[in-house]
Amino acid sequence: MKETYSYRFVVLSVVYVTALMLANTVASKLVLIGPFVITGGIVIFPLTYIFGDILTEVYGYRKSRRIIWLGFLSLLIMVAGYMTVQALPYPAFWLNQEAYEIILGFVPRIVVASMIGYLAGEFSNSVILSMMKVKMNGRALWMRTIGSTIVGEAVDTLIFVTIAFAGMLAWGDFWHVVVSGYVLKVAYEVIATPLTYKIVKYLKKTEGVDMYDHDVNYNPLILT
Repeated sequence: MKETYSYRFVVLSVVYVTALMLANTVASKLVLIGPFVITGGIVIFPLTYIFGDILTEVYGYRKSRRIIWLGFLSLLIMVAGYMTVQALPYPAFWLNQEAYEIILGFVPRIVVASMIGYLAGEFSNSVILSMMKVKMNGRALWMRTIGSTIVGEAVDTLIFVTIAFAGMLAWGDFWHVVVSGYVLKVAYEVIATPLTYKIVKYLKKTEGVDMYDHDVNYNPLILT
């Protein structure tokens, strides 16, 4: 039987991928929030976990797994596009090459850190939420969304900061960056919980879908 996708699923997927690409684009700006110094990406990136939770909760891990890989592919295309344009020759009267490189240029180490952290964190989040839903028989959505985010964001943040900055920062600064980013990302999820509830309730009612991942293969490399 041919698998179909509703327009609501498509909209959620587009928002998810858009948030992911936007977060990586604005990550070059540093933002001061109280005592925390964070990258601009943290303002946007937690949205991927929120919408990832919604996709897994309503449509199941199999479909969520495809969207995670679609996000990864989109990031690769975005980075390749930015770097290609950056390398193209430019006229002498155009004085903004340095500005372009600062804002849209990518350091290979940062790119690798971002890609690996994204995949590990998103899959950890989706798998844990899926397993908890089955174990808890669909109860306590807030516990599942926050619990999976606590693990997923920890994996993502630690991998990213380690690959991107290990050896470049003093240990005190290294852990300050890890803890600051992690605390704010998790707080974002907690604050957004009421919105997550509303969207999930709406989708389950209108779509008539509430997937439980019994006997699912959690191998991230299987796309069927």
